[in-house]
Amino acid sequence: MADETPGIDTTAFADTTDGNDTQPQVSILTQYVKDLSFENPNAPMSLQMETAPRIEINVNVNARRANEDMYEVELKIEAKAFNGDSVAFVVELLYGGLFGLRNVPAEALEPFLVVEAPRILFPFARRIVADATRDGGYPPLLLEPIDFATLYMQQQAGAAGQPAVGNA
Repeated sequence: MADETPGIDTTAFADTTDGNDTQPQVSILTQYVKDLSFENPNAPMSLQMETAPRIEINVNVNARRANEDMYEVELKIEAKAFNGDSVAFVVELLYGGLFGLRNVPAEALEPFLVVEAPRILFPFARRIVADATRDGGYPPLLLEPIDFATLYMQQQAGAAGQPAVGNA
């Protein structure tokens, strides 16, 4: 029987076997916006830019165990646009997903949570960021796809004292 979580349908992840099933199971239980902020501090002047703004983007992934078989993965995206020295806009999104994981080997857990889960969440978060910037009066900010696997491998290489290879 799946754990009871108020407001989340876990029946897709319910134990429907006789208890002898040891195959890894992964299920996306829900996705949600935890926090969304759009700031347009210099409007309306910033909306009249004649040159393309300089944009800084930061992406972070956090994962934590919600209960025995469920993990929450958060994708945090921060984007700042500058026109010269002044801020044109700032968008911050914390997008979460709740994943059911059962019988996943320990060595596969971290790669799933920091590579595959964010890869699944990213297209939805990307659309929210694009919509927020468009709704703020700017052209949609279309984030390039992110290779979470390469970033993970670079992080692992850095933690092991090896030089990271490649660009992300």
